[in-house]
Amino acid sequence: MFVIGAHLSKREGYLSMAMEADGLGANTFQYFSRNPRGSSVKPVDEADVKAYREYAKEHGIVSPLAYAPYDIEPASGKVEQRDFALAVMAEDMARLDEIPGQNYLVRPGSALDESKMQGLAKFAAAINATVHPSQQGKLLICMLAGEGHQLCSSFEEVAQVIEQVDLKNRVGVLIDAAALWGAGYDIVGDLDGVLDEFDRVVGLDKLCAVHLNDSKEVRGSHVDRHARIGEGTIGFDALAAMTNNPRLADLPFYIEEPHSTLAEYREDIERFKQARRA
Repeated sequence: MFVIGAHLSKREGYLSMAMEADGLGANTFQYFSRNPRGSSVKPVDEADVKAYREYAKEHGIVSPLAYAPYDIEPASGKVEQRDFALAVMAEDMARLDEIPGQNYLVRPGSALDESKMQGLAKFAAAINATVHPSQQGKLLICMLAGEGHQLCSSFEEVAQVIEQVDLKNRVGVLIDAAALWGAGYDIVGDLDGVLDEFDRVVGLDKLCAVHLNDSKEVRGSHVDRHARIGEGTIGFDALAAMTNNPRLADLPFYIEEPHSTLAEYREDIERFKQARRA
C-alpha cells in the first residue's frame, strides 16, 4: 500500500486531521505535537481520540507522525535548554500511544558549545531518558542538512547516536529528501548508491519514514529550504523515483511544502499517486 500524506494542523484535533487527510486523497498525516515554537500543549481529549480511532479504521488512515517542536535542543550543553527538551520529549512520548501506529519525530538540534561527539552523546542520552519498552510507537531521528552546528547530517552521525541508545528497537530514522540533498547525498543521480551507503552505515531496518520535499538549494549547500514540489533543484521525477524504489516503497511519505494550500497538497498527492507503479 502506498502511504502518503501532508503536514496538517492539529488545532481542531485528531479527528479533524484524519478527515482532512482523507479529503486530500491521503492516508496518513504529520502534525506538530505542540506549538512548533513553544511548549504549550492541549490536554488529551478522550472523545476526540475515540472518534479518530473509529474514523481512521473505517477510512484506512495509518502511520500518523507527531513532530516535536523546533525549539527544543536535546543535544545542548546548556542545562536549562536540555532539561526543557527532555521534559517536552518525555511528555510527548507518554502521549504517543493514544493513537495507534503513531511515531514521534525529533530533530537532534545543534552542538553549539561542545564538540559534535559530545552533542551526539547528549542526544542519545536524551533518547534513553524518554523512550520506554512498553511504548508501541518509535522515536524517529530526523536527519538534517548540516547547517551551522547541526547534528545528524551524515549517516555516520546517525549511527553513532543509535549505537548509544539502549532500546534500539524503539528508535528509527526519517530521511528528508531536501535535507539529504543539502547534506550532499546525491538522491537525484544515485539514489541506489545513497541507500546502499545508508544500509552499510546505519541499516535499512532502521529507516522508518521519508519527508518528500523539494529544495531551493543546490546539493551540498548544508541548507534545507523547501520548494514547491517540482519547482526545486531535486524535481518531481527524482522524488517520485523515491516512492517507487523497492527499498523505500513500503514506508510512509510525508510532504512539507512551504505555505501550501490544501488544494496544492491535494494536487501533489494525486501526482505522486499517479506516478506510483502498481
